[in-house]
Amino acid sequence: MSGNKFSKLLKPDTRIYLWIITILVVFVAMYNLVIGIIGVLILIYLQFYNWRSSKHRNKRWQKYIENLSSDIDSAARYAILNLPMPLTLIDFDGKITWYNSKFSESIDSKDILGQNISKVVPHFEIEKAINGEELINIKVREKHYDVLSNVVKIQDNGDERYIMMLYWIDVTDYFKLKNMYRDEKSIVTLLQVDNFDEVIAETKEERRPFLKSEINAKINIWASRMNGLIKRYQEDKYIVLFENKFLDNLEAKRFSILDDIREINSDNNNPVTLSIGVGVQGKNFSKLEEYAYSALELALGRGGDQAVVRKKGNFEFYGGKTKAVEKRNRVKARIIAHALRPLIDESKKVIIMGHSFPDMDCFGAAIGVHRAIINRGKEAYIVLNNVTEPIKNIYEVFKEKGEYKFITSEEAIEIANETATDTMLVVVDTHRPSFTECPELLDSVVRVALIDHHRMGTEFIENPSLRYLEPYASSTCELVTEILQYMGSKTNLDKIESEALLAGITVDTKNFTFQTGVRTFEAAALLRRFGADTTAVKQLFQDDLKTFIAKSNIVSNAKIVYNDMAISVYDQDIENAQLIGAQGADDLLNIRGISSSFVIGKNLDGTIFISGRSLGDINVQIILEKLGGGGHMTVAGAQFRDIEIFEVRDKLVEAIDEYIKEGESK
Repeated sequence: MSGNKFSKLLKPDTRIYLWIITILVVFVAMYNLVIGIIGVLILIYLQFYNWRSSKHRNKRWQKYIENLSSDIDSAARYAILNLPMPLTLIDFDGKITWYNSKFSESIDSKDILGQNISKVVPHFEIEKAINGEELINIKVREKHYDVLSNVVKIQDNGDERYIMMLYWIDVTDYFKLKNMYRDEKSIVTLLQVDNFDEVIAETKEERRPFLKSEINAKINIWASRMNGLIKRYQEDKYIVLFENKFLDNLEAKRFSILDDIREINSDNNNPVTLSIGVGVQGKNFSKLEEYAYSALELALGRGGDQAVVRKKGNFEFYGGKTKAVEKRNRVKARIIAHALRPLIDESKKVIIMGHSFPDMDCFGAAIGVHRAIINRGKEAYIVLNNVTEPIKNIYEVFKEKGEYKFITSEEAIEIANETATDTMLVVVDTHRPSFTECPELLDSVVRVALIDHHRMGTEFIENPSLRYLEPYASSTCELVTEILQYMGSKTNLDKIESEALLAGITVDTKNFTFQTGVRTFEAAALLRRFGADTTAVKQLFQDDLKTFIAKSNIVSNAKIVYNDMAISVYDQDIENAQLIGAQGADDLLNIRGISSSFVIGKNLDGTIFISGRSLGDINVQIILEKLGGGGHMTVAGAQFRDIEIFEVRDKLVEAIDEYIKEGESK
């Protein structure tokens, strides 16, 4: 620091010299007055000369600065006017106050001064520009731009105002390259003819080669339209590779190959249907194949005759408007039973769990699995947190016997934690973890078996040790009844257990009316042989007067939409509202001219629910899936929280509109 001060003293400064001369003149004047006077005159001249020189020097410096500023302003103006990118000045209202020639060329218009930027460039978001955000991919005619904004303060006669400078960066080449990369990305698609064996078996022998050839030809033609690579690796299974640019068209046509395959004349009662799994946005072919396989599994689990597109974690569904085809043989039931036996034998304890708020099908299936476990000599527990109205009567019968161990979620977790490696979990009548009585229990056990008849949704129990999911079946009780036949050399089934299973089948088929096949009656006949009393089963479903009146009100409140759809909104605080709503939806189908019904109600806890029913022409599952629900083609439901009941009705109407339009676009 002291060195800097010293160096400053050594710098030439006229004032220092003048002060030195002044001091010397004073000393000379003390000894010689004449010489001192001459020195003073010289000093005055030097002062005057220094003042004049400084003034002249300052003028020259000021002129130099002014000339330099003028040069900079000229250069800045020249740079702005000839900037090699479009530039626009706008005020905060969006009015264009200035633009350069490049911007004029980009929009092919010259007379735009004073116009609003949103009119000149459609979809321009002025709010983002004001906030300093970069506007991505603004299309102007055939070019694409990224727009950078900069707010500038201007002084005008003492007044301040602000304008925005918009820099239009041309990214057309990048955009084209990006689209080319996206379009040329590969997609892996797996196709499977759903009921190939059944169709071929029921086709006359001389007609079989022609049927196989027709199926193969339609699939090959479909793949060739996309310039795809197709390989058939089994008689009924194909793999197709094509570019991503064809996917939008496939989705817009809702995978028309599904309709083409269904139109094939097989000369029997079984239509030919196809399931498609599409894997998109995978990092490599291995990941694409994994996505395609999981999508195909989901399509098959939902009953087939549909395409499922998996884009990373998201699933999109197309088709699926026909009923699942019933399998005529019980081979798979026998295989599942033989696979379930060792899993039970390897476990010390087996826990059975259904969905929360269980219905008769869920409870009956749990009782049937309980009997299978007891017959194998193992301890069995049934997780039951709440006894709902549909199972209240039959639950009391089983509780009185004392042979059945009903436990809560907390007790189930405690049992699983004690013997995690030796405990097995059997989930019945649901495949969604969040719908189960205790979702945490799924992570507490090593072995999980799944038995369900619902069409698979996007949420499902992953990697179970055993999965028996058949959407063609009328009920989970039907599947469990078939399994019981093959669990051992002798099936021990009590009368009340057979009645519980028969009650589950009766409820889900609406007294053997809906989704009822040959195997449904065969299962019912087997249960009847074990002593199931149909009169006792009917008594389980008797309503009290209050419930009967509530159902009557639901029917009377119904409004007809689209000529044959009934929607009823029942906004009354009653117990078992969801059960009554479901029964009311069933009753609406008994009215001539109604092919589908939806009942919207509210539980006492504030939950809004929709119960959907159909005679088969309308797929209520697809409609309610749009609202976050699910179920079957003829029976489905959805739930809502923190929303008004009439808002739910509006959402339902929108979902129905969308479903109808999708059907018209096919």
